[in-house]
Amino acid sequence: MPPVPGSREVGWGRGRPTAETLTAAGHDVLGIDISPVMVELATRQVPGAEFRCADIRAVPLSDASFDAVCVYFALLQMSREEQAHLVARLARAVKPGGQVALATVPVDAEGVEVVFMDQPVRATSFARDDFVAMVTRAGLTVRAEQSLMFTPARPGAEPEPHLFLHCRRDRVPGTSDSS
Repeated sequence: MPPVPGSREVGWGRGRPTAETLTAAGHDVLGIDISPVMVELATRQVPGAEFRCADIRAVPLSDASFDAVCVYFALLQMSREEQAHLVARLARAVKPGGQVALATVPVDAEGVEVVFMDQPVRATSFARDDFVAMVTRAGLTVRAEQSLMFTPARPGAEPEPHLFLHCRRDRVPGTSDSS
């Protein structure tokens, strides 16, 4: 995403590298994470951003209130229905012409146990084509896509596919987009 000083962004996680990069480029960054540990770590690592401990599924989001949204791998701990609902809400929260960056593990998996930060968690994901279709139904246009293989830094870890989508909100189904 090109830097736009003074723009309003939303994302979550540990703060690095995304929130740190956006803050350094002059963006106002709001990070939301359900984990108090992640929020505390992000606040310490990126003092120029604002971080809140909350479940994004319950956070009120006003239509067209953000210039951009970044969601890297957070969807994986939600059901497919929750993922589709949240992506549609986030698309509406972005101003027309705004940017949305998404990252996922593009595999057809539902409720499988995986290891994240040395902890077992349940993960659900879409295969690549289904993920892109879900994003498109939300009113986002995929502008760029990158796929790569990533091997977590832990003994015995297997390489896993990662999919990054850079999208633009052109329209949101069911709205006039007159914002």
